[in-house]
Amino acid sequence: MASASHGDFEYLFKLLLIGDSGVGKSSLLLSFTSNTFEDLGPTIGVDFKMKMATIGGKKLKLALWDTAGQERFRTLTSSYYRGAQGIVMVYDVTRRDTFTNLSDIWAKEIELYSTNQDCIKMLVGNKVDKASDRAVTRKEGIDFAREYGCLFLECSAKTRINVERCFEELVLKVFMQKSFQVLII
Repeated sequence: MASASHGDFEYLFKLLLIGDSGVGKSSLLLSFTSNTFEDLGPTIGVDFKMKMATIGGKKLKLALWDTAGQERFRTLTSSYYRGAQGIVMVYDVTRRDTFTNLSDIWAKEIELYSTNQDCIKMLVGNKVDKASDRAVTRKEGIDFAREYGCLFLECSAKTRINVERCFEELVLKVFMQKSFQVLII
């Protein structure tokens, strides 16, 4: 059995998931990394997952940081922004407050703590499987993404709609940055 050396992948990307508590960041990550869905409790501090992927013909190692959405953990999570090449801002399409907090809280956090000015931001509206409970329209998501210079996608961690696509689009956009910093361990 081969040991995990940097020969197993060409690039290492650090991706960060942020957003209010209960929007489905951990479920989204679980759906992406292990193709399963669970209704998970709130993350305490930060969770971390690795995923090997081939995107755009390149072998990648994705370091995925799942931050706690609760205010009491915010001082802890500020350090996790450092060096991130991609930041996924997640909101729940059935809870307007989680969308409002993107501009009131989360976009400001990125401004304050992100050390990579070429960092790619992606806005993700989660829980589209609950269409009858929708409180935020797709158009509102698109408008926000345009205003803040983000990629935009709606998905469902539960049904896996657009889950893979979310991370693939983000990584492909990071590749398109001429100045992205390669992290090889």
